Amino acid sequence: MSKRFDEWNEVKKETDSLMAPIFKEREVYYMRLGDNVGHEQNGKGDKFVRPVIILKRLSRDMFIGIPLSSQIKSGSFYHTVTFSKNGIETINNAIVAQIRLFSARRLLNKIGMIHKNEFGKLKKSVADLLDVTPPKESTGLPEGN
Repeated sequence: MSKRFDEWNEVKKETDSLMAPIFKEREVYYMRLGDNVGHEQNGKGDKFVRPVIILKRLSRDMFIGIPLSSQIKSGSFYHTVTFSKNGIETINNAIVAQIRLFSARRLLNKIGMIHKNEFGKLKKSVADLLDVTPPKESTGLPEGN
């Protein structure tokens, strides 16, 4: 498959001049994801667009997001989510392994919101994939051999 880096670079310049919308965690947006390297997820069409879930709002300008795909796959890299898109329940795969930081300037328009209970399950899938376990509380005593 041929890459379109030069086209993406022009869209990226345009994207950099956009104002970031007001957004919240759990929302699903279309965003300009771009044309990326290797197996990283790409956007589609002239503006390189793909849906994304806002996993964590870091500031009004940045968030941690997870790209979505309409192709349903199983495994620890994926988590199936359902959300209402224009009043229609839509099933997508959150590509958990593609979690990353995004500029809010990439966001185009809100298309839905993940239900709270599903969002909690998605966050658990992220924690499981990253093997994020909090350290055990210290007793204040030095550890033995």
